[in-house]
Amino acid sequence: MNREKEMARLAVKALDEKKGMDIKVIDIHDISVLADYFVIASGSNQNQVQAMVDNVEEQLGRAGYEPKQIEGTKNSSWILMDYGDLIIHIFDEENRLFYDLERIWRDGKEIPADEFLSEE
Repeated sequence: MNREKEMARLAVKALDEKKGMDIKVIDIHDISVLADYFVIASGSNQNQVQAMVDNVEEQLGRAGYEPKQIEGTKNSSWILMDYGDLIIHIFDEENRLFYDLERIWRDGKEIPADEFLSEE
């Protein structure tokens, strides 16, 4: 498994462990130089959003991946975690609907999150 896909797998697993909702993985490497994958998930409240962020950072950190940048604070309704080839967006439910990244990046290839959860 390549590095980018392994990072996405770890992120999806970390989000799923914290009961992230509607986890989506979008392969954007053919349509953007920003990253290879976007992972998008939502939480039902700020505490859950923060728990998801913390778990992603911990799991990826254990594997040796450090974020280039994290945008958003503990009180944010949208936190962006930039790992270079992987960008993770964690929203509260309301803001996820408002920003609708899935629509904006619909030219990318959506990969079912289950495919990442079943890989080890």
